Amino acid sequence: MIGIVVVSHSSKVAEGVVEIAKQVSNEEIPIMAAGGTSDGRIGTDAIKIKEAIESVDQGNGVLIFVDLGSAILSAETAIDLLDMTSVEIVDAPLVEGVIASSVQLTITDDIEDVKRVAHESKNISKI
Repeated sequence: MIGIVVVSHSSKVAEGVVEIAKQVSNEEIPIMAAGGTSDGRIGTDAIKIKEAIESVDQGNGVLIFVDLGSAILSAETAIDLLDMTSVEIVDAPLVEGVIASSVQLTITDDIEDVKRVAHESKNISKI
């Protein structure tokens, strides 16, 4: 199965998104929060992200969702520290992208289809 890593500057935000994703997917998907720094501050931590990627990797790829710009830099650094080619950062809204992808993963394990659904979540109208 494809793994998901949720990267936010806030550990609480990342954990909350993971909590919702597990609920909508009946906890069937490998997903992990990598929010905040290792010492509990606001920020991101490449090593924490790397460890999250390794923990959700089941051989079918890992998708990383991020909140803000520097989270991208930390995620890219984490990817560089790994010996994996099937890890990528998804250009999608953090909450909507993760939720849409989590639901899609209960239907298919096609990474391109999951990324498509995540990208389409940019267009979800809220009202």
